[in-house]
Amino acid sequence: MLSSCGNKNVIFDECMVIPNASWNNQDFPYFDVNIEDTLSAYNFYLNIRHLENYKYSNFYMFLHTTFPNGNQTHDTIELVLAYPDGRWVGDGSGSMRNNKILLNNNLYFPLKGNYHFEIEQAMREPVLEGVTDVGVCFEKLPIAN
Repeated sequence: MLSSCGNKNVIFDECMVIPNASWNNQDFPYFDVNIEDTLSAYNFYLNIRHLENYKYSNFYMFLHTTFPNGNQTHDTIELVLAYPDGRWVGDGSGSMRNNKILLNNNLYFPLKGNYHFEIEQAMREPVLEGVTDVGVCFEKLPIAN
C-alpha cells in the first residue's frame, strides 16, 4: 500500500498494486470507505503511479461508486499525465512517476456508511502496460467559520 495524501485530515488513503504493471481491463481495483460525517466537506484524490515508459500522455478510467443504500453511479474520467511538450506531470525519481490528482473538491457525502469505489481502466487495450499502482484518498476539509 502506498500513502500519498500526507495530511492529518486524511480519513482514507490506500493504493493497490497492479501486478507486473499490467492492468487487465477485467480487473477493477476497489476501495471501501466508511463515512460517518456527512456534514463535513472532503477532497477526493486519485493516486496513480506509472513507469516512465507508459506510452500515453493520459489515462481514461471508469469510476463505479456504490452508496450505502445500494444506489450506484458511473463516471468516465480522463487524467492528464503529461504536459503537451512530453514532460510528465507529477513527481518521482528513476523510472517511476507519482500523481495525486484532485477529482472532486468540496465533496459532501449524502449518507453515512460504506461507500464502495471501483476503478476500471478504460484505455481501449485489454491489458494496459506501465501502471504500477492506483488508489484513492479522502481528506476532510476544515469547517468554515
